[in-house]
Amino acid sequence: MIKEIKKNMFDGEGEVHFQHILTDKQKNGMLRVYAHVTVMPHSSIGFHTHHGDGESYYILDGEGYYNDGEKEYLIKKGDTTFTDDGESHGLVNRNDKPLEVMALIIYTKQK
Repeated sequence: MIKEIKKNMFDGEGEVHFQHILTDKQKNGMLRVYAHVTVMPHSSIGFHTHHGDGESYYILDGEGYYNDGEKEYLIKKGDTTFTDDGESHGLVNRNDKPLEVMALIIYTKQK
């Protein structure tokens, strides 16, 4: 698995750690991202818009706040979110423990 650390992702705060599950070859132009994502304590994925793809989060562990542009929701282990093509979202971990998420970004049209 390829590991990656992103700082201030989409103008968010702190660090977000990625463990990519599949290689680009394995994703075969169907997926942009399939990864175990850890939003570190007091860190965030900044609010951003999806163009040409949609994204789902499945919360593995921890708690955080998901913003869909209209409202902020508390999310916790077992919850799922979805942001469609053309929609926006962000994710904030205001806690002292990491927030672990499976992130899946699917292209709306095959690449």
